Amino acid sequence: MTMTDPIADMLTRIRNAQKSGKDSVTIPHSKLKNKILDIFKNEGYISNYEENNSNGKLFISIGLKYDKNGMPVIHSIERISKPGIKKYVSCKEIKPVMGGMGTLIISTNKGIMTNRKAKKEKVGGEVICKIW
Repeated sequence: MTMTDPIADMLTRIRNAQKSGKDSVTIPHSKLKNKILDIFKNEGYISNYEENNSNGKLFISIGLKYDKNGMPVIHSIERISKPGIKKYVSCKEIKPVMGGMGTLIISTNKGIMTNRKAKKEKVGGEVICKIW
């Protein structure tokens, strides 16, 4: 069975792994996922990630992050733009997520970036996901 939305699959795997208290989760590899995970790591939502090769197939192992009370750092993670319904924003339409506590991941003509960086660089694009 083919996967219609690999990004939604990645976000769901992260969400489910954190709900069950796992330390890490493994997902199929893609360059886009790597770029999104770079942002998650830089923003402090995951502890780390690394590429693994198993039987000639590339996978990404994601280290999940919890606070000192054992609660997941990621409170909510959701896909915004979907294969059937794309969601685009202009620079002027980019708003803070959860009063600045969250992050939008936006695919722009200058690459994958956060809502804050896109606003600073005055570019819009496709809203991939929201995390806080």
